[in-house]
Amino acid sequence: MKELNFLAERVAKAKLSRREFLGRAAVLGVSAAFANNLLATAAMAEGPVKGGMLKAGLQGGTATDSLDPATMTNAYQFIASRQWGETIVELDADRKVQPGLAEEWGPSKDAKTWTFKIRKGVQFHDGQEMKPADVVATIERHSDANSKSAVLPLLEGIDRIAVDGQNVVFALKEANADFPYIITTFQLVVQPNGGKDNPNAGIGTGPYKVTVNDAGIRFGGERFGGYWRDDRGFADQIEIVVINDPTARTSALQSGQVHMINRVDPKVVELLKRFPAITVRNAKSRGHYMFVCQCDAAPFDNNDLRLALKYAIDRQEMVEKILGGYGSVGNDTPINNTYPLFTDMEQRRYDPDKAAFHYKKSGHSGSVLLHTSDVGFPGAVEAAQLYQASAAKAGIIMEVKREPGDSYWSQYEKMPFHVSYFGGRSTQDMTYSLMYHSKAPWNESRFFNENFDQMLVQARGELDADKRKKLYADMGQILRDEGGAILPMFNDFIDATGPQVGGWATDGNQELMHGYALSKCWLQA
Repeated sequence: MKELNFLAERVAKAKLSRREFLGRAAVLGVSAAFANNLLATAAMAEGPVKGGMLKAGLQGGTATDSLDPATMTNAYQFIASRQWGETIVELDADRKVQPGLAEEWGPSKDAKTWTFKIRKGVQFHDGQEMKPADVVATIERHSDANSKSAVLPLLEGIDRIAVDGQNVVFALKEANADFPYIITTFQLVVQPNGGKDNPNAGIGTGPYKVTVNDAGIRFGGERFGGYWRDDRGFADQIEIVVINDPTARTSALQSGQVHMINRVDPKVVELLKRFPAITVRNAKSRGHYMFVCQCDAAPFDNNDLRLALKYAIDRQEMVEKILGGYGSVGNDTPINNTYPLFTDMEQRRYDPDKAAFHYKKSGHSGSVLLHTSDVGFPGAVEAAQLYQASAAKAGIIMEVKREPGDSYWSQYEKMPFHVSYFGGRSTQDMTYSLMYHSKAPWNESRFFNENFDQMLVQARGELDADKRKKLYADMGQILRDEGGAILPMFNDFIDATGPQVGGWATDGNQELMHGYALSKCWLQA
């Protein structure tokens, strides 16, 4: 082992090739995965390397993508925004709030007023200095009642915002102990004058200045010379290439066209691990794959039919065959045990008899149509076929229609029963507010429940942890038993990197190190 550690250090110092190191490791009987971990550790110890162009191949881009943070919803937009923009606070890998453009913050005793001290000396890419007024203008644009921002529901609790010297002060309508988590939301990147002048310009304070933005095809950036941090932005240039086809994406990594990819299909993980030059990176997450019924669209407006479909899915089979074990069983609620204030509830299991009972009770006859696509989530087409087979055992005829990937995300809302995914958020309040509140921007299940909405507001202002936990548990039960999301599994985030990538760190907040991989990683010599 001492010999391998020594050799790994020589690789980090560019005095030995990676190929030679892996060959020696194989002679000593050491697995490629373990050898790659040694290389990663040595690279971290040696420190960041500056220079070169770091490239990522991503699933999750469309021809309609914009750099306007208010419209950002997919992986391409999210990860691109991490390169050119920054929020006033951010989440670390332990899901704790850390300083960003604000260097410190704190609440009033009743958690109804939050004060953030904004850094001095931070530059926008156009040369202007970032001011507290830019922070205010950014939040005002997203929180305006007429805004089309995807995060408007998260900000509706703000009563007013004011500048006090170098501080930005948020006065809330109700107490909210989670408010700093809300401000970490990636859409809230600070822009000059809040982006009110040109929101699609991609001008921010991030480590990379936008050079190319071909929507749905390619994003490029060059290191911003005036960047204020020294812990990211190591490559001279970064590039994102949209590769929605999973096979093509994997091939691009194997051939060296890109240095990292997202959404590795679990079916090919073990195959990829056989390639010494590739490292599979998986992280436990709050992300989940689901089959979505629109609760206001016939025949799915019948809760007995929705219950029939929930009992007709074999969750354990999904985890084993679709996730390859890289995940856990879901329970028709978007909250798992990684969230604070989580309450366990009885696990719903595959039960063809109960499925048949509710199906008969629903009065529906004939088939149900499920829309799926390769871009829905890794293995979405195969998952739909498994679902079709398990439902058939309950007497439910499920037709499966495979939709084209290039138009799926622009059309899925027109499909009453479809595959989808959600990456999770840092708190239960944020997840529920974005996906299940009646006015949520991503309420794709079209779940409208006045009692649920009221409980969400009540929980947000409840400072007693036990009472708040009980409210969240009751809300989870409502979704489990009445909601339109059939949620069989929580997925690990599975990314992969090529041989030159240094600085990788596990972060289960979102894929590709919570979107920061291109700015926090570097190209090893």
